[in-house]
Amino acid sequence: MAIIERTEIGSREVLLNGAIHVREDTIILRDGLEISRTYHRHIVSPGDDLEREDISVQRIARVEHTPARIAEYKLAREENTA
Repeated sequence: MAIIERTEIGSREVLLNGAIHVREDTIILRDGLEISRTYHRHIVSPGDDLEREDISVQRIARVEHTPARIAEYKLAREENTA
């Protein structure tokens, strides 16, 4: 009986403010059949470090996280905290 655990990106969604919602799926397989799937979600905001992100998320961020978008996002956060 072989048990394998793998992780994959289940979904990526870009919000209007440029933030990327990422859902990471952890899948447990027994003899090739899925027996469990759990989810972990996180947000990649404009200006965040992308080094540890999946390559697909990095590609989206390169398009969406322009210098103008990053400045706009930071300004909106400052206004919301004031």
